[in-house]
Amino acid sequence: MTSSDKPGTAADAPAETAGTAGTAGTGGATPVAARDWAAAAADPQYRAAVVDLLGALAYGELAAFERLAEDAKLAPTLADKAELAKMASAEFHHFERLRDRLAEIGEEPTGAMEPFVAAYDGFHKQTDPSDWLEGLVKAYVGDSIASDFYREVAARLDTDTRELVLAVLDDTGHAGFAVEKVRAAIDADPRVGGRLALWARRLMGEALSQSQRVVADRDALSTMLVGGVADGFDLAEVGKMFSRITEAHTKRMAALGLAA
Repeated sequence: MTSSDKPGTAADAPAETAGTAGTAGTGGATPVAARDWAAAAADPQYRAAVVDLLGALAYGELAAFERLAEDAKLAPTLADKAELAKMASAEFHHFERLRDRLAEIGEEPTGAMEPFVAAYDGFHKQTDPSDWLEGLVKAYVGDSIASDFYREVAARLDTDTRELVLAVLDDTGHAGFAVEKVRAAIDADPRVGGRLALWARRLMGEALSQSQRVVADRDALSTMLVGGVADGFDLAEVGKMFSRITEAHTKRMAALGLAA
């Protein structure tokens, strides 16, 4: 997952809008970002949007756990295998926190996750890595794009949900690990860089495509994003948000030693 110490992360970007999110959808009342869950969830549309968000995150964490465990089979050394196993364990703990939170607010976790299974599984099917290095780039680049998006949205959520979302987006250690291994591979064989750069571009395109499809299919999420619920983005801000995410991706590519 993405953390604030990753190169070029968009994690800090929402700060410039969070304090000026306005009162869209609040009728001039206290902005949602200043409320706790109990107050914010009185709006059924907002509650539905948060349930969708937590469901999407929960399945994403579960899928990340499965993928890292599978990628460990491709690890060239026992040390690398153990490192990925540790990261997979961290992802599963993130999933447990989200699952428990859904249950705590009276939602059935499996039901909340189900609408997002096809999109996540479709992304992973389209971006199945062929080797160890492609798996590392996918975890570093692909997961970071999704995490940047969730961080942007988190800035406009109620205080309780925001705290949880940011906590489960903490880096599991994959960032530094991936950068070290990929740069070492490129140093050993510069031709690797071209192949991995093309792979990362494909990941970027697939991740954005799947994200847009998910949002379009879920009315509560799309309404929240464009300002109908909570302190949503206006259309201009949506454009700026994706620009920040793209810029962060470019910086991550540079950190890996790859051309964007």
